[in-house]
Amino acid sequence: MKKILVIGSTVVDVIIHVDHLPSSTEDVHVLSQTAALGGCAYNVSEAIRQFGAPYLLFSPIGTGIYGDFIRSEFAKKGRFSPLPTPDMPNGCCYCFVERSGERTFISNHGAEYLIYEKWLTGIQSEELESVYVCGLEIEEKTGEDIIRFLERLQNVPIFFAPGPRLGVIADERMRRIFALSPIVHLNADEICRYTCKSNLEDAAAALYAQTNNTVIITDGAKGACYFDGKNLVRIDPCPVDKVVDTIGAGDAHVGACIASLALGRSMDDAIRYANRLSAAVVAHSGAVLPDEQFNSLF
Repeated sequence: MKKILVIGSTVVDVIIHVDHLPSSTEDVHVLSQTAALGGCAYNVSEAIRQFGAPYLLFSPIGTGIYGDFIRSEFAKKGRFSPLPTPDMPNGCCYCFVERSGERTFISNHGAEYLIYEKWLTGIQSEELESVYVCGLEIEEKTGEDIIRFLERLQNVPIFFAPGPRLGVIADERMRRIFALSPIVHLNADEICRYTCKSNLEDAAAALYAQTNNTVIITDGAKGACYFDGKNLVRIDPCPVDKVVDTIGAGDAHVGACIASLALGRSMDDAIRYANRLSAAVVAHSGAVLPDEQFNSLF
């Protein structure tokens, strides 16, 4: 079976639980603090792996304490990225989690976001089932390298999850990516803000007009939906008793969608599986659901 190529970052998530985010000059106490593997590409690849779809994680791991942590954890878990070690420190993401479970990110970017074209030259279209890329890597200085790689692929579905960077990435880069007709994955706030539309159907139609492909939208407790060019199809949510934190929920959702579609499921079923996984992720601390909990879901 062909592989899903996952392009992007692996970072150390420094997860800091606080009662609430401090305002300027305020002093708050940390309730707890942990470190774990994270990063959009890593989180997505883990969801794909758990569903049993073949994949290749294309994620540079830099130097320094965070790079060392990632390599150590990869060795323990049997994970692998074929890229060389860049001569540049790996970054981290400070994830502040309030009692409500909502998260706020402060990112220290490093080698993990820089993907060079020379690393991508050996990958051929016929080897790939699909490709995932997020907005952070496209925004970086090597974003042009990724776009040129995507432009030379032939008949390979592209999944693009730009996240809140959608309105920050240079217009010309967005035009070139949208010209490749990617399946775009966003949340409701992101797509409405980008399209300047007040409802999801109008927002999805506006984005579809630019990509000419399916738009998938997560909508919190309302579940998720997708727009196929004609209709906005709603998929019911999975209930969550208590939100522990929302770190990685969107990554889990898009990863589940990509894997499910690669395994031959319909879009409706893919989003049902994705809703179930993301609901379980928000009820768990951290971005990735442990395998034993995943196996109990499906």
